Amino acid sequence: MTPGTAAYGLIETAVICLEGPEIRWVGPAGDVPERFRDAPVQSLNGRLVTPALIDCHTHIVHGGHRAREFEMRLEGASYEEIARAGGGIVSTVSATRAADEESLLADALPRVDALIAEGVGTVEIKSGYGLDLETELRMLRVARRIGEMRPVTVVTSFLGAHAVPAGEDADRYIDEVCLTALEAAHAEGLVDAVDGFCEGIAFDTVQIARVFERARALGLPVKLHAEQLSHLGGTAMAARYGARSVDHVEYASAADARALADAGSVAVLLPGAFYTLRETQAPPVQAFRDAGVAMAVATDLNPGSSPLGSLLLAMNMACTLFRLTPEEALAGTTRHAAKALGLRDRGEIRAGLRADLAVWDIETPAELSYRIGTNPLHTRIFGGHS
Repeated sequence: MTPGTAAYGLIETAVICLEGPEIRWVGPAGDVPERFRDAPVQSLNGRLVTPALIDCHTHIVHGGHRAREFEMRLEGASYEEIARAGGGIVSTVSATRAADEESLLADALPRVDALIAEGVGTVEIKSGYGLDLETELRMLRVARRIGEMRPVTVVTSFLGAHAVPAGEDADRYIDEVCLTALEAAHAEGLVDAVDGFCEGIAFDTVQIARVFERARALGLPVKLHAEQLSHLGGTAMAARYGARSVDHVEYASAADARALADAGSVAVLLPGAFYTLRETQAPPVQAFRDAGVAMAVATDLNPGSSPLGSLLLAMNMACTLFRLTPEEALAGTTRHAAKALGLRDRGEIRAGLRADLAVWDIETPAELSYRIGTNPLHTRIFGGHS
């Protein structure tokens, strides 16, 4: 997928000139500049090239699993009922607190490897399953180590405001635990952005605003899980803080869409959670289109509400469940996902950007969203290296 006038910006017979980790030129084969004509050539034999994919919302680092809750949902329990009974996020917190750094790393690496094998070059990883200072820091350290051990860019998000620990007062937790952990994580260089969960089973807008105020004081960008199960006003509040993204947004309104557009925030669609929880209210995709809101697509890979380890499948789900077009789904896992993470150096095939590319054994970009359970990746190029 390269800049052009056709659908997807596709150039039928293209040349991409790389130098080191960057793209230096891209265009039709007949227009290659003189300075590149004697460069070594590697033919891709007519294969399709897109930007490397970007998974802009994951919870890859965690302990344990929640297969029993999967069974409980099938037996009739709702996500909220499971959470209020001590399951949900809180159960993963217990397993994550009990795991040491090496165990968390060992469990997370195969999940990352599966994404890399699908052409992913950038992954966002959140904390949020510690809900105490020690474990939140441990999760973020593991996320940083993943980026050192694998050829993938890792962007971290501090998600201390993910759930209220069992028996804890929400306001006391925010003020005495969450904000303290944020300060410590920032001091250690572990935080790229600050996230929160604004929902009836988590935190309200006033509590999240205190987290965002501290993030602003630290010079950190914000993002938010909002309007997943109900409409509490989190989307509009996040937009007022200039959030990079607001994620889930099933219950967002047309007014929320306009607020996101005005703020330049991305709506991140997470069809894995919608599917797993068997929700019925889809995000207001047409309202986002009408308002000109960029829509990203991500796995939301987590042990409870979205045990989805395939970004390609997330693209298919976004089309099938939310009625995105395949072109929107590809933009949602490339340039719009990059925008959701504040990354201006990737997500497109354009001169001056990182040479993060995916080469596919397919004829048309629509096949990336059309196929179910197949992986047509031929090779992945990360920073100019395959």
